[in-house]
Amino acid sequence: MSNTTPRDTGNPMNIEIDTRPLPIVILSRWWRFPVYLLLGWILYHSYFTPPPSGLSVEGFRSLVVFLICLILWVFHLLPLAITGLFALVAPPLMGVLSAKQAFSFFGSEPVFFILGVLILAAALLKSGLSSRIALFLLRQSGHSPKRLIFQILLTASLLSFIMSEHAVAAMMLPLVVVISKALEFVPKGGSYGRLLFLAMAWGCVVGGIATMLGGGRVPLAVGIMQEAGHTPITFIEWTLTVIPIVILLFFSAYLVLTRFFKIDVESVYEADRIISERVRELGRIRLEEQFLLVLTMGAILAWIFWGTKIGMATISILVVVLLFMFKVVDWKALEENVEWGIVLMYGGAIGLSSIVSSTGASRWLVETYVIPHITSPWMLIGLIAILTMVLTEAVSNSAVVAMLLPISLSFAGSFHLDPKVIVCLIASASGLNYTLPMSTPAIALAYSSRYLRVKEVVLAGLAMTSLSWIFLMLTAKFWWPILGIQIP
Repeated sequence: MSNTTPRDTGNPMNIEIDTRPLPIVILSRWWRFPVYLLLGWILYHSYFTPPPSGLSVEGFRSLVVFLICLILWVFHLLPLAITGLFALVAPPLMGVLSAKQAFSFFGSEPVFFILGVLILAAALLKSGLSSRIALFLLRQSGHSPKRLIFQILLTASLLSFIMSEHAVAAMMLPLVVVISKALEFVPKGGSYGRLLFLAMAWGCVVGGIATMLGGGRVPLAVGIMQEAGHTPITFIEWTLTVIPIVILLFFSAYLVLTRFFKIDVESVYEADRIISERVRELGRIRLEEQFLLVLTMGAILAWIFWGTKIGMATISILVVVLLFMFKVVDWKALEENVEWGIVLMYGGAIGLSSIVSSTGASRWLVETYVIPHITSPWMLIGLIAILTMVLTEAVSNSAVVAMLLPISLSFAGSFHLDPKVIVCLIASASGLNYTLPMSTPAIALAYSSRYLRVKEVVLAGLAMTSLSWIFLMLTAKFWWPILGIQIP
């Protein structure tokens, strides 16, 4: 038996017919609903179930909500933002805390810091200033194929210092497509074509962990840390903590790319010509771009020197106000370029992690099931780093932070670890993914070009993941103690 499912694509003669068997069609469209019912039943059943010994009723119920959100995030049963909203409404429904307390987490400082950073990135993208900076850096290749790869890697890395990595990848992708076509590479047609897109994606990944502006996962981790009652990491502390890893990984990425992929082109003269044409088309830098450049540099300096005193979010929102006062962007442009769903996801994740921590659920889980099997702090650190890197290849890196950090922070006290060790470990490791497209938009955009196939990237990606883990451990062993972050 077969089923036909017409889909109107705008042209009456262009109708797609689904010829699969009817049970398969029904299963493919409705399989989520039995899963939703099962998750709902688990919530209902746990409401009337007494908690295990040593765990409070609120702790038990918050742990169930956490596990349900974990399933929704890992298997993408709902969009990340919607799961974030569910994480806020489920605890009041389960009687863990009041609705007023739950929704108050959405007004936390890290959420507004992330909001301001996303708006600033959208302004850089919309004004064309980010494209101008990218073209300026790229035109230094000097007709050398290896030099062009280096410049793309460097440009993506440096821009990811001041913009979220997904915005950098979205901005650079059309430019890399034009370059690859100018060099007469077609999708799946040449090794150098793959190199161009991987250099863009890996540059975003490596540069994205350098500052708190490269993505939302670091502000999210710092927010969870702050809500748990620990002293948060400042802007400059974060950069100093990870900068050795960034430098080592940058040069490693270049070596891995040029060793694992053949350079099957002798000259990139056409690419240089196109980049020069684009630079000429942009003309002289406009007044609003100059203002935006000054404002961005000023914001970074303010985050470094006054972030602790007046608040990271205060500076972030003040920058947004100045953008509108001087008419650098308009609201319609922001609506189109800011990923509002990320803000919703982070608000929910920060709230849920605070609830799990404050009810004692995370500590009970760690003391009961984890600590008996861990014999040393270094064993714990190594395992957390590996687990984070493995998970982040398959799950959104922000979701990995939301899943692992609340539980892992409970380890800190048990092993006499500085909470900054756990935060730096998970926030940096969750950004180091090189192979699969599910984890970060930069890698996904590189695959969307159709120049890459997973089987061609696996070995190189595995090499980078291994190097990342080694550099992370070495940095924790030899560099972090110099900064005052001690590991027993």
